[in-house]
Amino acid sequence: MHKRELGGSKLKVSALGLGCMGMSEFYGRADEAAGVTAIHRAIDRGITLIDTAPSFGAPQHGESANERLVGRALRGRRDSVVLATKCGFVQSGTDRIVDNSPGYIRRSIDESLERLRTDHVDLYYLHRRHPDVPIEDVIGTMADLVDAGKVRHLGLSEVSAETLRRAHAVHPITALQSEYSLLSRHLEDEILPTAKGLGVGIVAYAPVGRGLLTGALTSLDGLEAHDLRRRQPRFQGDNLDRNLALVGRVRAVAKEVGCTMAQLALAWLLAKDDGIVPIPSTTRFRHVEENAAAVDIELSDRQVKELDEAILPGEVIGDRNTAASLALMEL
Repeated sequence: MHKRELGGSKLKVSALGLGCMGMSEFYGRADEAAGVTAIHRAIDRGITLIDTAPSFGAPQHGESANERLVGRALRGRRDSVVLATKCGFVQSGTDRIVDNSPGYIRRSIDESLERLRTDHVDLYYLHRRHPDVPIEDVIGTMADLVDAGKVRHLGLSEVSAETLRRAHAVHPITALQSEYSLLSRHLEDEILPTAKGLGVGIVAYAPVGRGLLTGALTSLDGLEAHDLRRRQPRFQGDNLDRNLALVGRVRAVAKEVGCTMAQLALAWLLAKDDGIVPIPSTTRFRHVEENAAAVDIELSDRQVKELDEAILPGEVIGDRNTAASLALMEL
C-alpha cells in the first residue's frame, strides 16, 4: 500500500482510507460482523486511515454505533491505524443538530475515546460548522484537546475556503474532508487551490459517487427502505437515468486501463494530486480488495484529461445530497 502525507502536517496515511459510515447506517441494514471483517481486511492490506464519527449509527442502529463497532474492530490493532473521528454534529432522535459549543466539544472527545477504546485520536474533525459560532473559537477549543494529548491533528469537513483559511490561522489544519468524485467536483474552483496553498490535505468521501460510478447500480429497486439514496436528488427518476448515461462515458477508459469502474474513479482522484486521500465506504470483503488495488493504477495525463472532460460538473443532474443535509454544509 502506497503512503501519502496529508498536506504539510507530516501525518502519513495510506493512499486510500476506509470510511466506516455505511457499516452502521445510511445504506440499509447494518451488518456489524461484516463491518469488523472489512476493517480487519483493510488493515491487512495496509490501509491505515480509518474514519468514523459519533453521529454514525442512530436512529436505526443505535446511537454512536459506528464508533463502538470501530472500537471493537481495533482491539489489539489500534497501533496499526490512523484513527479519525469527529465532533460538532449531534443526533437527537431523527434530527441531526450542529453544536459547536466548547462544552459539547470537550464532552464529545471524551465520549468518543471511551467508545473507541483508546486514549487519543489521530485526526479530529469538526463535522459541521455552526454559522453563529466563530470558527476561531471552535478551533481554539479543539486545539486545547491537542495540548491535552487527546487529539494529534485537527481537521474540518464541508467548509468553505474562507473558513479553512481562518481556521488554519488559529491552529494548523491537517485535512479537509469533503465529498469529491467525478460526479461531485465543487471543490475544484476555490477550495482545492486554497487547501494546497495552506498545506491542507483533502480526504475525499463518497469517491465512487455513492455507487453511481461503480456501474453496478442501475436502479433503486434493490435498495432498502432506509437507504439514503432513495432521498437524494441525484438518484431520483429521470435524474438517475441521465446521470447513468454520463457514467457510461468513462467505461471506455476503464476498459483501456483494464480495471473496474470503481477502481477508475479512485485512480482518477489519486492522480489529481498527491495530497488527496479517498475513503470509500464498504462492508464487503471483495470491495476492500478491489478498492485497495486502485492505488497501483497509473493513469496517463491523457486519460486523466479524458475523464475530466467526460463528465463536466454542470452536466450532473440533481444535488449531491438532500436539501436538509446541504443546509448544514458551506458550499
